[in-house]
Amino acid sequence: MIAITGAAGFIASNLIGSFNLSKIHGIIVVDRFTSEKKNKNLADKHYHEQIDRDHFISWFVKNHQSVEFVFHLGARTDTTEFRKSVFDRLNLEYSKRIWEICSKCSIPLVYASSAATYGMGELGYHDVHEIIPRLKPLNPYGDSKNEFDKWVLKQTDTPPYWTGLKFFNVYGPNEYHKGRMASVVYHAYEQIRKRGVMRLFRSHRIDVADGEQKRDFIYVRDVVDVMLFFYHNRPDSGIYNVGTGRARSFLELTKVTFSALNMVPNIEFIDTPADIRDTYQYFTEADMKKLYRSGYTGEFTPLDKGVKDYLQNYLIPHKYR
Repeated sequence: MIAITGAAGFIASNLIGSFNLSKIHGIIVVDRFTSEKKNKNLADKHYHEQIDRDHFISWFVKNHQSVEFVFHLGARTDTTEFRKSVFDRLNLEYSKRIWEICSKCSIPLVYASSAATYGMGELGYHDVHEIIPRLKPLNPYGDSKNEFDKWVLKQTDTPPYWTGLKFFNVYGPNEYHKGRMASVVYHAYEQIRKRGVMRLFRSHRIDVADGEQKRDFIYVRDVVDVMLFFYHNRPDSGIYNVGTGRARSFLELTKVTFSALNMVPNIEFIDTPADIRDTYQYFTEADMKKLYRSGYTGEFTPLDKGVKDYLQNYLIPHKYR
């Protein structure tokens, strides 16, 4: 069976949906299952067993022989949470235990890292292992992800196959429960639906025009395709970026959203809040050469097509995938 942590979450529930489409139902789903809204992501999914996050480690120790592969996608992802102890427990120590069991019992592991590890991008966005110890994330969430990456690279006892995936700005169905942590696409739709206008942060740099701050936006379907590639093909173990390799501006994304809604763009610019202005990222773009060298041949969904599919087929009718 396949064990998937964070199973009721955004990315993991999309992964489970893809496995189900391939008639794979031997899945152990792991999460807290305390959020009714989040649990809807699993309402139509097929799986073997549901295990509470706090009970999974002991279950895994006893039942490891029935697990053929682990996707460790569960984490505390709230970038506004600043209690280091929370991230130490959930993102660092918990992940170490899963790694140690997979290593001892020879179980392949794919785990979620994050592009948040890159901080302001002072060293670029290259997924080479050499720069990981020198990265400077901007918040405790990014720190926790980078600390685990650093720990992983020091280990001599490893799973027979492993990869850490640095997800960039993922958007798509099943993120409806995420609140403030939902994608820019989701928030754009909500603003336009409620007010008929999209508000963007004004640029506070003379070399960047208003709305030209850029991110690497990737559709969740493409993220799932990458994870399935590692599951089926297992190229070299290591840490890989998962983005499109093409940064797009918030202004572009907003115009694409209005277009998908068949509306004329109505955009207002507001000051970036003072408390985040000094650490606000103006550019992120995944270097994807490593993934392509591994043998991945998939194409990433263009932003206009991804946003249109998400809005018209999922977000507006509020369907789950």
